[in-house]
Amino acid sequence: MLFNPATGPALQGPRDSTRFRRISVSQVGFAGVILLFLIYAAIFIYRTSFVVDGQRYFSLFDDAMVSMQYARNLANGYGLVWNAGGARVEGFTNPLWVVLMSLVHLLPIGASKTSLVVQIVAAGFLAANLYFVRRISLAISGGSEIVSLGAVVLTATYLPLNFWGLEGMEVSALALIVSIALCQALLSLAERKFPIFLYLVLGASIWIRPDMVVPFVAIMLFLAVADAPNRRRHLLWGGLTLGGFCAAQTLFRIWYFGDPLPNTYYLKLAGYPLFLRMTRGVEVLVNFAWQSNILLFAVPFALAIRRDLRVLLLLWVFIAQLLYSAYVGGDAWEFWGGSNRYISIAMPAFFVLLACGLLQVSHYMVEALASMWGSVGRKSPAALRGACFFLLIAISILSFNCIHGSGALAELFLIKPPLHSGQDGENNSDVREALALRELTTPQASFLVARAGTIPYFSGRVGVDLLGKNDIYIAHQPMRRERGGIHALFEFRPGHMKYDYHYSVETLRPDLVVQLWQHQEEVRPYLAENYTGVLVDGHCVYFRRNSGNVLWEKLPPDRCD
Repeated sequence: MLFNPATGPALQGPRDSTRFRRISVSQVGFAGVILLFLIYAAIFIYRTSFVVDGQRYFSLFDDAMVSMQYARNLANGYGLVWNAGGARVEGFTNPLWVVLMSLVHLLPIGASKTSLVVQIVAAGFLAANLYFVRRISLAISGGSEIVSLGAVVLTATYLPLNFWGLEGMEVSALALIVSIALCQALLSLAERKFPIFLYLVLGASIWIRPDMVVPFVAIMLFLAVADAPNRRRHLLWGGLTLGGFCAAQTLFRIWYFGDPLPNTYYLKLAGYPLFLRMTRGVEVLVNFAWQSNILLFAVPFALAIRRDLRVLLLLWVFIAQLLYSAYVGGDAWEFWGGSNRYISIAMPAFFVLLACGLLQVSHYMVEALASMWGSVGRKSPAALRGACFFLLIAISILSFNCIHGSGALAELFLIKPPLHSGQDGENNSDVREALALRELTTPQASFLVARAGTIPYFSGRVGVDLLGKNDIYIAHQPMRRERGGIHALFEFRPGHMKYDYHYSVETLRPDLVVQLWQHQEEVRPYLAENYTGVLVDGHCVYFRRNSGNVLWEKLPPDRCD
């Protein structure tokens, strides 16, 4: 029988004094969990930092540093542009996040610490998300504190969510908004009230990232089906809110950038067969489910047998994100950690259901022990159930954080810095190179880069984007397809398959070629003819001969090919 929201347990739960005392104790315990998470986040952030010339630097994931470049130019009065005074190209997909980053750049702090402020804000969002995860868990489980603790622990220890959030991507804000929306939707089902606040929050989230349309539509359609008395209002007001926010963003794009879609849309989704993109997306999805431990992955879906609308809502939103990930072909970093960015924002909902299911599994385990060893399972069944439950939670933490191998666990437990960060990471290398090149060039010098965030941001020089995130010409080219046969089904890598050396090097003629991409043999003859290779901070950088923006007298003596 379907769950009746009018008679099911509400979010608040019973209010008798004994229950109030228990909730007070549990709330103190939850506050302790939040404190532990914030300590963990602080150590995590510190582990991403590094020291250059005696000064500690904080740098975000390179894509986030692209947003930081736009944000700094906005704060300095140049507008939403990648290069100060350059063309208006929407090389980002997170407008409100860029605005938030621009506010950070109004603070009286140097470039070495701006990323730290963004990371602190993200840690706050992730901590707030745990609060709503707890509320959702209590609503789904009928007030079970052990389920809520399990769901919070699973969410707090999920490496992809922490990495993408604390490394500056908008994932922290989006995960929080999805949890708030689910909390409001559950309250709406319980009280049969139309949740206008829910739609306003989801509508605003589209301005943080446009593909928040997916959870918006998923939740709206679910409530329209489940909440029959308010069905017309859900479809009418939800649809109008969705249309209004999307229309406002589109009109702004047309007015400001001259295009109804962001440049990153053309870069990642245009110029490649839909079928081949989705085959890779499905492969990513299957690998994620299978390598996470298919039995654990199936536990939340088994709860659908109950036909409980609360369970179905969380499952539906999670499935919507899975399908969206498959549609866009997955992410560019599917070789690492657990879920990708698109799925990560719905993982807290998945973990709530997983915790509910694991508690039921622990009951079955205790019953099996009782049947096998008699008194062993009957002496303290509650303690045994608790022990089994948290054993399953621990197994789940390990399983969902290392679907591509155990290396990610070292990052989860802070044994080594997160991907690309720390003293020996790519971020450190890029910052060092940016600062070194800054001393060898004038402010007007242009740098060709494949990673378009860190080096342009810390060097303060004009960027030339080899992979086209901030270049309209490159973004509108067809993607390069390297292999045929069955390999073509899985080679898609969004944002990394469009480049044109003739255009980027020979036509635009950057003063420095700092980074190249694949098929470097295509550009080597031109570099040999017009550029001089110099070893800078351990990397071969090509300086255009006769460039007036190179301080030739300062170049290191070591040459390279």
